[in-house]
Amino acid sequence: MKKPEKLYFGPAGVPHSAKKKDTLSGIQTVKELNLDAMELEFVYGVKLNEEQALKAKELSKELGVVLTAHAPYYVNLNSIDETKLKNSIRMVLESAKALHLAGGYSVCVHPGWYQKSTKEEALERVKNAFKKISNSIKEEGYEVWVRPETMEGKAKFGDLDEVLSVCEGLDYVLPCVDFAHLRYRNKWNSRENFEEIMNRIEDSLGKEALKEMHIHISGIKLDKAGTHLNLNESDMNWKEALDVLKDYKVLGVLICESPNLEEDTIMLKEYYYKKK
Repeated sequence: MKKPEKLYFGPAGVPHSAKKKDTLSGIQTVKELNLDAMELEFVYGVKLNEEQALKAKELSKELGVVLTAHAPYYVNLNSIDETKLKNSIRMVLESAKALHLAGGYSVCVHPGWYQKSTKEEALERVKNAFKKISNSIKEEGYEVWVRPETMEGKAKFGDLDEVLSVCEGLDYVLPCVDFAHLRYRNKWNSRENFEEIMNRIEDSLGKEALKEMHIHISGIKLDKAGTHLNLNESDMNWKEALDVLKDYKVLGVLICESPNLEEDTIMLKEYYYKKK
């Protein structure tokens, strides 16, 4: 698996300005916008077939665009229903396979909901699911990371400590850190909070984990739904977040999930690199 050489910036999905809303047009538009990453949105199912994936691999390699993916929203790796749990694992592996064929980097996964489980029971169940996913990825030779994402709602599995606990000791499994979700869940929104996130990752998974990051950022509304907002329409301290990423020499991919997609992504990249 090729290690990142820098922090790459891209939108969550095909940019709005793309002439066509398909993967290849998205990759081409990302390059034209002077961005260098894009997240494939498998959120309503993995709809990238092998032929499309191989074309995406060729084009993204040619243009220097790193691809990530977001697994389907339907995943619940804490389900006590065995059929639902197996289907969830299958959807994650389908996402990993498609991204592998596309020559991509890592797949983020919403781990699931607590439902009636205790936090301890949920952690054990989710960890076991990721063990199975990790083993299958090794067996199949998929050269991608799979990443439990930090989640916003208290009903959802995925505070920072839980995500780090899931990743510990597993091959091909590292966290997806969503700053907006942590802003919502823990009210973390200061330089000190962002530094704490980096320190806890390093303490749990080692310094090398900071060289293989997958990050999400956007604004977020502190309402019941946790609605994503454009950065300048929110109180997200995104400049401080980027300053901390630079101070810690973080490498990997930063995906912007703002509703305006490429506009905020360009703003993030320009701020990050103008201070170098």
